[in-house]
Amino acid sequence: MSRSAPVVPALVLTLVLAACDGGGVHGTPGGSGVRDPYFPKAGNGGYDVTHYDLRLAYDPGSRRLTGTAGITARATQDLSAFDLDLKGLDVRTVTVEGEKAGWNRAGQELTVRPSDVLHDGETFQVTVRYAGTPLTLTDQDGSKEGWLPTADGALALGEPMGSMTWFPGNHHPSDKATYDIAVTVPKGLTAVSNGEQAGETTAGGRTTFTWHTADPMASHAATLAIGRYEVGRSTADGLPAYVAVAPARAKESRAVLAKLPEIMEWARTNFGPYPFSSTGVIVDRQDEVGYALETQNRPVFPGVLDIDTLVHELVHQWYGDSVTPRTWRDMWLSEGFATYAEWLWQEDQGGDSTQETFDALYDGDYFDDAEANAAIWAFPPAKPSGAAHISDPPVYWRGAMVLQKIRRTVGDDTFYDIVQGWAAAHRHGNADTAEFTAYVESRAPDKDFGPIWRDWLYGDGKPAHR
Repeated sequence: MSRSAPVVPALVLTLVLAACDGGGVHGTPGGSGVRDPYFPKAGNGGYDVTHYDLRLAYDPGSRRLTGTAGITARATQDLSAFDLDLKGLDVRTVTVEGEKAGWNRAGQELTVRPSDVLHDGETFQVTVRYAGTPLTLTDQDGSKEGWLPTADGALALGEPMGSMTWFPGNHHPSDKATYDIAVTVPKGLTAVSNGEQAGETTAGGRTTFTWHTADPMASHAATLAIGRYEVGRSTADGLPAYVAVAPARAKESRAVLAKLPEIMEWARTNFGPYPFSSTGVIVDRQDEVGYALETQNRPVFPGVLDIDTLVHELVHQWYGDSVTPRTWRDMWLSEGFATYAEWLWQEDQGGDSTQETFDALYDGDYFDDAEANAAIWAFPPAKPSGAAHISDPPVYWRGAMVLQKIRRTVGDDTFYDIVQGWAAAHRHGNADTAEFTAYVESRAPDKDFGPIWRDWLYGDGKPAHR
């Protein structure tokens, strides 16, 4: 147990807080976790973060990260204590409103006890100074996330829980915030993050890169890529585009990246106005991560880049980053939409129609492997069978099949009204499956969606009728 203040018995602490508060409301601790169905310890209760100001320095040689996290939040109850999610790293000091705060750690929970009660509705500032070697996490499905050291730097990927390995926060999709991230690295390396670059200065053999994200962002969509990159600045569909590519991947990525403006324009036509102020891509050199990720403004591709995956991750900017699942159970609202976007792109490029893709999946002919064809029926997309399965095939492929069923039911005009209206109605917010089904029904009140919801969205096994 580590503290910046001596241990105080619970009764004495209560009396001290009462005295500090003038004998008024004493406050209660905020909850550790927001009771997510699959990650119950994710996030924390009692407050809402509005802004993160992260000041970081990283040395790839020693793999040491030093950080100061300034967190601006608003209390949603009278708080005597609150938790932050932080996995690994050594906490040095914690202050609340500039005053030293008591703190202790247990697992991923950093519990903070301010010197004065924080009142419901009060905006407050927390500063955490920390250092150490950030952790790489192994998810229940075997994939790697968190802080991933690379040959010349590091790559931070946060879905679902990896961001707590490099900064303390309220790490659940339901709590979005704006960000300022300043990263100091050895001269010659580049540090790329979300949003727009706000500055770059070099002194004493080290360079500091500053990034600003003005639109609300869930912490799992935050990224940091440190290394040697070829950086390109251009425009795509009228937006600033920042592209960082590892030199080893530059040649093979060139043709696909040239499609960025075309894909952005196509996506706007299909899904409505782009929800953020800039776009771009990060292409890293390492292959072992095994997945791309829709980090906000600037999706990350740790390895080979292909056109379908670029379409998928860019469309996540609408569905996943702007309209973010309320809980991890609602992942199909992110992955189903992005997968269906791949089908639409193929259709519009003269490839298989979305119905032909749907039929091949239903008939078990889509994949070469029989097990892969069977895997999409393992569970319904709106009810993953556990935390290890929120990124399994049913969430992607059967989720996309639900959208195709909706399209066939309502027709193209109403379907595009639905997907564009959904993105607009929940822009920069959170939504769950019940809200989506209600929205669809409101846009086509004369249609019967009961069989789609019952058999395709929530039903076990392969539906009897396509």
